[in-house]
Formats: sequence, C-alpha cells, structure tokens
Amino acid sequence: MAARENPELERFLREVEEITDIVEELKSDDPEIREKAFQKADEKLEKGCGEAEIVEGCRTKLNRTTINPNPSPSQSPNLPGKCGMESSKVNQEDFLKVLERDAEARRKRRMKSQKLANALKEKGNAAFDKGDYVTAVQYYTDGLEKLRDFQALYTNRAQAYIKLGKYEEAITDCEWALKCNQNCIKAYVHMGKANLSLKKYGEARQCYQKILEIDPNREKLVKEYTNLLELAQKQEQQEKEVVEEFERGNENITTANEVLKKLSSPNKIPLFYLGGVRLLTELMKECTEQTLFRTNSGFSIINDNEIIKRSLTSSMKEPFDVELCVSVLVLWQAVSRGNEENQRLLITFSGTSEQLLDLLSCKESEIYKECLTLLSIYLMSEYGKNLLLCSLNLTRLMQILMGFMIYTDGAAGDAIGILTSLMPENKFKKHCRSDFAVNVLPSFESLLDEATLSVTEAEYRETLYTLLGLMVNLSIEQCCTIQAKALAITERCIFLLSSTDGGILTRATGLLSHVLPQSVEAVENAVKTGIMKKMLRFIKAGGKTTTRYAAKVLAICSRSSEPAREEIVKCDKKFSVLRKLLCSDDELVVGNIALCLSNCFEIPGAATSLLKTDIVRTLLKHAGGDAKENGLQQNTAIALGKLCLAEPRHRAELRELNGLQILASCMKYIK
Repeated sequence: MAARENPELERFLREVEEITDIVEELKSDDPEIREKAFQKADEKLEKGCGEAEIVEGCRTKLNRTTINPNPSPSQSPNLPGKCGMESSKVNQEDFLKVLERDAEARRKRRMKSQKLANALKEKGNAAFDKGDYVTAVQYYTDGLEKLRDFQALYTNRAQAYIKLGKYEEAITDCEWALKCNQNCIKAYVHMGKANLSLKKYGEARQCYQKILEIDPNREKLVKEYTNLLELAQKQEQQEKEVVEEFERGNENITTANEVLKKLSSPNKIPLFYLGGVRLLTELMKECTEQTLFRTNSGFSIINDNEIIKRSLTSSMKEPFDVELCVSVLVLWQAVSRGNEENQRLLITFSGTSEQLLDLLSCKESEIYKECLTLLSIYLMSEYGKNLLLCSLNLTRLMQILMGFMIYTDGAAGDAIGILTSLMPENKFKKHCRSDFAVNVLPSFESLLDEATLSVTEAEYRETLYTLLGLMVNLSIEQCCTIQAKALAITERCIFLLSSTDGGILTRATGLLSHVLPQSVEAVENAVKTGIMKKMLRFIKAGGKTTTRYAAKVLAICSRSSEPAREEIVKCDKKFSVLRKLLCSDDELVVGNIALCLSNCFEIPGAATSLLKTDIVRTLLKHAGGDAKENGLQQNTAIALGKLCLAEPRHRAELRELNGLQILASCMKYIK
C-alpha cells in the first residue's frame, strides 16, 4: 500500500517531521528560535493529553472504542485473515522505506553542510595565519551556521578570540567544543589561556590538570603552560609589591620613577640621556626596581627616545653614540637579569630582535661584548633560552657567533658558550640544517682549517671543541652537501685524531661516524690512513661515548671495504677486543660490533680463529634475547649465520644450544 493511500501513515510521518523540527530548533543557539520551539512543544503536549483523534475518510471522530457485533473482514485488518496480514506487512515495508529515504536525505544534507563548513574553516585558518583575526572569526562563525556540532570550528574561533582579547567569548566556545567532545584537549588548552589572561589562575590550572587526566603523555605540554601560569602569578605579585613600596616611600623606587619621567622628556642634550640611563642602571638592584621599570613604560621610554634610538641604529657610530649604546645595553642587562617578564618584553619589543643582531655584528668591541653578555643572561634559564629561539633569526645568529671564533679579545669564549647552549635544541638545529650548505659548512671548513694548524695550542681548543660539536649535531641526517664534502671533512677529522685532547678525539670520531656512511670514497681514504687501528685503540682506552662512535666507524668501514676487514682481523687477534664489547650494556655498541664481526667472517680463517671460544653462546644470547633495538637481534643473528657458514665446526655447538630454533625465530628481523 503506497504512503499516499494510507492516511494514518501520512499523518504519522507528518508528526515525526514536526517533532524532529522542534528538536532541532531546541538545539539552536538563537534564544528566539528556542523560545518558539518550547511553545510548539508545549502545544503538542497539551494536544496529546486530550482525546486522541483518528481519521476515517474525510470525517474526524473521537477515539471512543466500540465493539462491532458484525465485523467485516475488509474492515478488520488486524484479524489473522490473509488480507489483514498482507496489508499489515505492506504498511510496515512502506514505513521502513520512508524512514530509510528520510535518513538518506538527512545524511546527504549533513555531507553538504560538512563540506561547506570545512571550506569556511580553511578560509578562516588562512585569515588567522595572516593575522586577520576578525575575518577568521567571521569565517568560523559562518561555518558553525552550516554545522553546529563542528568541534574544530569552536576551538579555532576560541583561538582567534584570544588573539583579539575576547577571553570570555573564547571560554564559551571552548565549552561548546567540550559538548561536542568532552576529551577535546585543544578546548582545555585555549580555555586555560583565556582564564590565565583573565587572571583566573585557579580555573586555568584546572584546565591544564584536565589535559593530564585525558592524556598523561602531555606532561611536557602541561608543564610549559603551568610555568606560564606561575610566571603570571609571580608577575602580579611583583607589581603589587612595587605599589606597596612606592606607597611606603622607598627611596630607590621613588628615584627610579623620577628618572624615567625625566628620560621621557624630549629635546635634551645627549649627555642628559646618558646620565639618566646610567643612574637608572645603578638603581636596578632588586626585582622590585625591575618591575617598576616595566610597569612605568621603561621599555617604551628608552626605545622611543630619538637620541637613544639613533645611538642604537646608526651604522656609523660616533664615540658618544658608542658610549650611549653601551650604556643602554648594560641597562637591558640590569632589568633582564633573573626577570623573565622583562626578558619577554625586551626581546619582543618592536624591532629589538633585529636590532640586537645588528649590534652583535657591529665592529665596535664594546658594543658586541655587551650584546654577548645580554644573550648569555637569557640562556641562564630555559624560559629565556626559548625566548631567543622563538624571537631571533637563528641562521644569522649562528653565522655571527661563528664569526667570533677567531677573535682573541674574549668574544670567542662568550660565543662558544652561547653556541654550546643552543646546539642541543631541535629548533636551532632545524634552522642550521636548512642553510647548511651556504652558511654552516663554509664557515666550519675555514675555521677548522685555521684551528687545526695549531691543534696543540690551548687557545684553539674551545673553538675546535664547539665546532666539532656543532657539526656532529648537524650531520646526523644525510644531505647532498655532506656527501659532496665528505672526503674533505674526513681528512680534517683524521688529522684531529692525532690530538691528545680526549674531548676533541671523541667529537672527531663522532663526526666521522656520521660522515663516512655517506661516501665510499671517504671510507677508502680513511682506511688507507690506518683508522681501523686507531678505532681499536680508542675502544681499549674506554669511554662510553667514544666507544659508541668507534664501534659505528668499524661497522661502516668493514661493510664496504675489504682492506678494512683485513686490518681488523690482523690487529685484533681472535677478536679479543670486539668479543669483549659483545658483553656491553650498550645495545648500539653490541649491534655495531656484531655487524663488524659478520663482515670480518668473510676473511678466510677469521671464523676458524674463534673455535673453542664462547662466540656462539654470546651471539646466540643476543639473538634470542629481548633487546629494545631490533637491529641488535638482526645483526647478531646474521653474524651467527655467517660464522657457521664460514666455519662448519661451529654448527655442532649451535645445535647443542638449540640455536637453530632461535635463529629461525630471528628471521622476522632479517630484511
């Protein structure tokens, strides 16, 4: 029976559509729409509480049940007669088909809405990236009109609201995102930021703790936000103390306030400002004075002063400009030392980051020395270090610092200290790698050439040590530049292996372990210089880091060079040195030594020399062990297989130890 031929079905479907529309309107964000929906729902309920109505043709009757003493089969569809059963079955099928069509239509409408909302989200993201937060908010809002339960649009709009300083609106959006997904970490992040900006520290802390409850692996992220929270609380406390000290008539506070007012006066002679800056520097003795400087617009007063600005920005500096510039840098040191908020305001002040690099590359020694000192103050804390990493042009900074390596006026030591502190940071290494060929490697080669001429002189030790450390960090990943320069770098490192300084030996070996895999020619050249013998000697001398690097060099060279394998067999009788390393706790060392041994077993007589030793048992223990590194099991299994293949008499011991089953289980590691 078709739907249009069944009045009851048609009425039922109309009821379903009306109720569905009311439910959708009840979910609306618009108060007027929700109010109308409530009224419709009340009317519906009141109507349902009265007597139900049924439809018979064109007439409406009250639902007063009566018994028909002479029922007709055609009027009794619910009787177990054939016609009644078939009619019921048809009605159910039609009803299900209608529901399926309705569900499919709703699915298509949602897909269309999802597509439109996604397009608006991308437009909003593009506007956000450009810094046009107002437009971004509008796009996100338009997207939510298309799809109300789009979580990402709420969190994205919350982030844009935070940029606009609309923190309450941001919190509301985060609450809606959590209604879509109660475990939305981004919502808690942005809600925490908004609460922090509103100085609702307790609420912000709860948001960050909630992130840990959802995902305990976000401990580092939560720690960063918690540090910012504690910094904000500390800053607020400092500002309260300044007000209290000022009200008590603290002499330093009062004097500093007066000096700042005088420095804001325009059109004074340069000597006036020089005296003011120096006096202000002397007053910056405690955190209270530093905070007063910040809260009384000290940064703006100094940076907006035309005479002071000229001394900082002029390329050709007169003697008085140098003196005033140095005084300002010393003032920056005084207000930034131990004060994270002052450090942030200084480095993020308009143009300051570029200005510092310009002053750092200045020819005046008094200026660049004070710049180096200022940077060193930032590196005293992780927060300050992150400020530098996020604010400065790191490629240019590294170029300038490397330029100080050949200086003899003390700047080299400060530059080395800064580079040493920044080298382990991933952000710093990433920037350096991006310009490795143009900016890093040429400086490294020229400086290393000059330094290696006097490798025994103490004055070059720190320069060499830092340069090698920088290259070790930057050469971890393969690149075409290192491949092209591998032979030249290898020659310089081999020269440095004659040094008596343990630190230089370790880093030179580490650089070799990164460079040699990228050039067969470099390996051949290194083998000709007797590097195998040197690596074995380093291993005998001990030292965890040096041993790890030396083991890798042995594995690399023995893999591609037969002379290298022959040299190892010749220098290490019965592999006594290498077998000792197989008992090391360092899995990387054991894996590389196993690889080296498997390569050496290709030399006639090498495997035979190990008869009546514990080599089979040792290799089998690692192959069947529970190592963290799959490479360890793979390399030891290969070494064991090559050992038995080269010398069949080892197979008997392997069978006795049930080694064949262990080797079979290791096949999953063999690629």
